[in-house]
Amino acid sequence: MHPDKSKTLSIVWFRQDLRLEDNPALVAAAKRGAILPVYIHSPEEEGAWAPGAASQYWLHQSLKSLAKKLQGKKSRLIFRRGPTDSALKKLLQETGASAVFFNRRYEPAIVQRDTELKKTLQKSGVRIESFKANLLFDPWEIATGQGEPYKVFTPFWKNCLSRPEPLGDPLTLPKITVPKLWPESLELEDFELEPKIPWTQGIAATWKVGEAGAQEQLDAFLEDALKDYSEERNRPDHAGSSKLSPHLHFGEISPRQIWSAIQREMALGKKSGIAKGSECYLKELGWREFAHHLLYHFPETSERPLRREFEKFPWEKNTKALKAWQRGMTGYPMVDAGMRELWATGWMHNRVRMLVASFLVKHLMIPWQRGAEWFWDTLVDADLANNTLGWQWTAGCGADAAPYFRIFNPISQGPKFDPHGEYVRQWVPELAKLPTEYIHRPWEAPAEILARAKIKLARDYPLPIVDHREARHRALIAFKKLKGKI
Repeated sequence: MHPDKSKTLSIVWFRQDLRLEDNPALVAAAKRGAILPVYIHSPEEEGAWAPGAASQYWLHQSLKSLAKKLQGKKSRLIFRRGPTDSALKKLLQETGASAVFFNRRYEPAIVQRDTELKKTLQKSGVRIESFKANLLFDPWEIATGQGEPYKVFTPFWKNCLSRPEPLGDPLTLPKITVPKLWPESLELEDFELEPKIPWTQGIAATWKVGEAGAQEQLDAFLEDALKDYSEERNRPDHAGSSKLSPHLHFGEISPRQIWSAIQREMALGKKSGIAKGSECYLKELGWREFAHHLLYHFPETSERPLRREFEKFPWEKNTKALKAWQRGMTGYPMVDAGMRELWATGWMHNRVRMLVASFLVKHLMIPWQRGAEWFWDTLVDADLANNTLGWQWTAGCGADAAPYFRIFNPISQGPKFDPHGEYVRQWVPELAKLPTEYIHRPWEAPAEILARAKIKLARDYPLPIVDHREARHRALIAFKKLKGKI
């Protein structure tokens, strides 16, 4: 006999929607009856993009937070291992649940898995429904006049903003009815998501993981940074970013919640400049939508360039240079500061992401895929759609890509966006005592100034691994040759 005879017991299958507020799958299940919250660990079903080390750490903390929040509602989170189809079938059989509700994901391997799963469960008479929860618009909702996917951001976002249907208010947390009996569950620790060697102290100190942490981060952003966002977002030495990206990726907060909160701030209009900052930030949410739109319609782009002619680009294999870049030892302080911030905190300022990516693909001529792989393993906000769009944009081989001649200057970007050297001093402490005049170009500092700062170049801090002018010239020649072939 099944533990729950009501036939209205529903499985809510949590994935990258680790929240209770504004959760459409949870609301739909709650309207039906009792809820069985479930998380199934199946990284092997993510194709080539199983969560990296930093993401695994965040996932553990986020699941722990969600489980605790459910306990506060007299419910619990059931943990099982994949394969997902057999895990769900077993739970349906064990509990007598007759429906599965989940929120959609859009990565190619997951779309394929979910499509097959839906067909299988529907054939066996199970009600299975998916919902839009982690985007403002599903990728198939927005199309050109010819019914094609967009490849340029501006018309894509104009289309989004012109939609007559309102996004609606975020859904409030429903009353959760619990099953009469609970099935067995694994322990979260059984998934071994946390590292055996404790390298995550910096991540732990930087972030408050979970739904409450996401809301706190949003509140702080609205209070302190939104009104000046359009100017301050480019300053890595200031706290001008929202830092909501990992919370969005794991679904600890929804884009609709953020959108709604910003619209409220604009309506209140208490802070001068709020409209400009808000419009700028909402456009960044638009880029996130665009990234998912592209990955859904062009699923091969996580590994291959959207512009296929770039498969002929003369990339180089340079293991030594790649390692120097990964370790933040290129000899260019802004590049190294960014790579060290990433290693220490699992995050990097977006302006610096563009710089370090440009340096890898255009100064070192190393394939963008190697950079994407490193970011995937080290970012707490490693998101396949955003990662793919960002790297292909920098390499010039994707949608709406940067022109081939746009090569970020790793020297001048420093004084422009870190004018007092505070960002470099924080993350490259061996240069901290250098005067601001030389902080972004230590190789130009006179010997007596280096001595006073107790720095010996090539011993305490590396000399540049490539000459900027020579590297730029080499890249431009390669890009021009490729342009001539297309």
